Parts: sequence; C-alpha cells; structure tokens
Amino acid sequence: MNKYNKHFLLDTHTVIEYVLDQLEYFGSQEKVEAMEIGDGNINYVFKVWNPESGKSIIIKQADTLLRSSGRPLDMYRNRIEAEILKIQGELSPESVPEIYHYDEKMYILAMEDISVYKNLRTEMLDGKTFSHFSENITTFLTDTLIPTTDLFITRAEKKENVKKFMNPELCDISEDLVFTEPYWDYKKRNIILEENMNFAEEYLYKDKMLHLEVAKLRDRYMNYPQALIHGDLHSGSIFANEIGIKVIDPEFAFYGPIGYDSGNVIGNLCLSWLNKEFEETPDHEFIEWIRKAISDIILKLDEKITSKLNECRDDELYTNEFKKYYVDSIIEDTYGYAGTEIIRRVVGDSKVKEVSDVKNLSIRVPMERAMIKIGIHLIKNRYEKIDVDDLQRIIDSEK
Repeated sequence: MNKYNKHFLLDTHTVIEYVLDQLEYFGSQEKVEAMEIGDGNINYVFKVWNPESGKSIIIKQADTLLRSSGRPLDMYRNRIEAEILKIQGELSPESVPEIYHYDEKMYILAMEDISVYKNLRTEMLDGKTFSHFSENITTFLTDTLIPTTDLFITRAEKKENVKKFMNPELCDISEDLVFTEPYWDYKKRNIILEENMNFAEEYLYKDKMLHLEVAKLRDRYMNYPQALIHGDLHSGSIFANEIGIKVIDPEFAFYGPIGYDSGNVIGNLCLSWLNKEFEETPDHEFIEWIRKAISDIILKLDEKITSKLNECRDDELYTNEFKKYYVDSIIEDTYGYAGTEIIRRVVGDSKVKEVSDVKNLSIRVPMERAMIKIGIHLIKNRYEKIDVDDLQRIIDSEK
C-alpha cells in the first residue's frame, strides 16, 4: 500500500523520504538534506537539497488546521494555488516559480527553489532598493490579470473559471480581517497600542463616512469577479533580486477586482515608506526610491493596461471610452484597497514587521497614526488623483 495515499504532515525527515520516493528529481542514492523555511500560518514549507551539487527543490504542504489557532481549513486552497501558479506561469513565466508536481492526496506542491531571490519585505526593511521593481510588478499584474477577464476570454469560459476558483474560506478571512474588524471590532481580535486606542476609536470605529466607503470596497471585493487575482499580494509574497521578481503564495486567489492586487502592492510599499520616515535617522535614499516606485506603479499600470486592452476581444461595446472607464476604475480600486491594506496591518491581528518591529513607542505611536491617516485618505479620496506629495504632508503632520 502506498503510504502517501492519505494526508499526513511531513517533517524534515519524512519530506526527504517523500521527495526520494515520489519525485524523480534526485537520484535514489543521492544524499539530500532538508530544512523547514516557511514562516506562514497555514502551510509548511521545506527546502530539500543536495549539499554537494547545490540542486534543490521546494516542498509546500497544506494542513487541515490554521497553525496559530487550530481553526479548520479547507484543503482545496492547495489545489487552487497549484492551478493558479500554472496559469501565471503560462502568462508570465519569468515572474513565478516553476511547478514540478502536485499531489492531491498529500496536498503537496513541489516547485522551483527561488532562493536566489530574497523576500521583498525583508529587503526593504534592510533599506535595499530595486530600480526595476515598478516595471516588473506592473508587467506581472497586467500580464496575469487582464487576460483572465471576459474582455479576453469568452463569457462562458469566464463563468466556468469563476466557479472553478471559488475560494470561500480564505475569502472569508479577508472579508473579516481586511474589511470588517478594523472598523468594527466585533470579534475583539484587533491589537492596538493603548496609546492609540482613543485615536482608533475616533478615526476608525466612529467615522461613518469611512464605514460607507469601506463597505463599498468590501462589496466590490465580494461581488465583482473581474479577474483571477492573486488575493494576497503583499511584499512578503514577492521576492526580488537585481535581475527581477518572483511572486509566490497565491492561495487566496479567486475571481475578484484587479485593484485588490495592485492595491496590496501599493499599501505594503507605503508601510515600508513610513517605517523609514519615522526612523531616528530617516533613510532619504530609500524614501526617494519608494516614493518614485509608488508613483511609477500607478502610471505604468494605467499605460500597460490601456495598451493591453487594445488586444481584447472584438466587441463594438469595448470602445475607447469604455476602456478609459475600465482603467480608471482599476486605479480607483488600487487606491482604496491600498488604504484598507495599510489600516488592517496597523490595527488588526495580522501585523507586518514594518509595524511590529518598531519597539520605541515615541516612534511607533505617531508612525501608526500617520499610517492610519494615509489609509483613510486613500480610501476616501480614491476617485481623485492622489500623489505621494499628498501622503508626505500627512506623514509630516504626525512627526
């Protein structure tokens, strides 16, 4: 009987057995080693390699339970991730790791080791910059999102894809953590500094106009199956080096608004920006780069999506006026979802290092307030042209 016919969790010993038994990647007599490299909450990630040749592979396994709380999870998310990476690999092969194997019984993805690229969040915290980033991330967004819309595929195919990539459990997590709890702490899971409790009460919990705009964004997230989106495109899901980028972890993928992905990118860049602005000695070179990167991403998205739409299906209703409306709405969504991403990372229970690693309260308190104010500004003013100078003024007001 094949011992891999039923799911069980691997460890650093059994993952070696699995790779040698199930994959034709290493020779059966090769000496290989393994280590767990994942730091996420819903999966286990291992690197398996031959220390003599340097040949390596990544094994990612889903579990039935959330690692932090033991909450049950639907294992179908693992199949979605495998299929999304294959689709993205066809549309933008240079931007995602290659998939070697998917095991639907063990819920395992075997994929290319991309360790020559480094975690973008960590790199930015270290003050590293990437001149190519705005070019590469906007190419990835355009090339992987627009072709999955019904401007490019038939209406019937699009509807089949919407059904195929339903991801209700992980969408529910976002609907709560991103769009509900930061503004209505009904599960009492928000984590807010005592010094900022009154601030959060006034700016987040009591602002009914903000609630209306967030409700619109949540409704759009839940009910606008525009494209097959990554669904969790924060800077920890992007790896970079001097050459290019690799995007990983699309397990939150489903058919949703394009601007949710681009908004997550912008939101996380803003978090990195403010982290550097509030250091005792601000890194002006990094700040100049990231301000330009944010501006360039908005401009390049507009240009590239507009250009891509010229290749869309022949339909007399897809006029130039419609295409302009379509692109404008994506940019508006980008601003709005950037705002919700910033706010949830500050007050929610799923924080990022740009926030949690700041231990000096005299820095962190005003930094968090500036982050929240910028998030609100992006949400409320998303229908207008927003530039980094607008955001800089908010930053300066809290210093």
